[in-house]
Amino acid sequence: METIPLRAASIGAQVHQQLRDAIVRTELKPGTALSEAEIAARYEISRQPVREAFIRLAQEYLVEIRPQRGTFVRRIVVSEVLDARFVREAIEVAVAREAASRADAAGIARLQSAVAAQGLARNNAEFLAADEAMHREIAVIAGREAAWRVVDQVKAQMDRMRYLSYQDVSPTDRLISQHRSIVEAIAAHDAERAEAAVREHMADILQQLPQLAQRYPEMFEGA
Repeated sequence: METIPLRAASIGAQVHQQLRDAIVRTELKPGTALSEAEIAARYEISRQPVREAFIRLAQEYLVEIRPQRGTFVRRIVVSEVLDARFVREAIEVAVAREAASRADAAGIARLQSAVAAQGLARNNAEFLAADEAMHREIAVIAGREAAWRVVDQVKAQMDRMRYLSYQDVSPTDRLISQHRSIVEAIAAHDAERAEAAVREHMADILQQLPQLAQRYPEMFEGA
């Protein structure tokens, strides 16, 4: 895992984000032991921010803290993915409907730019960053940034799946087409069409899940 220098503010949040990214990108694989002392030494910080990062990762079901034994990266639990998908769809459908009623020319242009960036992505990290930027922008247009923060908290397991599925199980051409349909519906101020496009997009994971669990059995639990 690459160590990126930390800024002075919000050290615990930065450690959390770097560890989260490493788990999502499978740089830290299931079963990997995470040492509070080693990570603190690597960043030259106290152990408290690392402990805080571990707690947040545990809340996102990315690690398991075992008393007296240590902290370990968890496998992707199928039931947790399905729960996260349910919550995310409920929120993003509502957000897309509001965005369709509130979108202005500037917001629509930002969404179109985010979709265009997906087509220019050179790897899965760049594509997923552009993907996330588009979904976040829809929440901004709707005036529901707090709703996006809730989505961000529950979607960690889905992010791991999306990283595994890039290009292979879930071709980017199909994803971009789905994203374009969402943006076009919002631009047309068509709430019904926006909702249908989001639901179709979110249903993809139901097809990807068994394929990925079969292909990467070491990554999944409860398949």
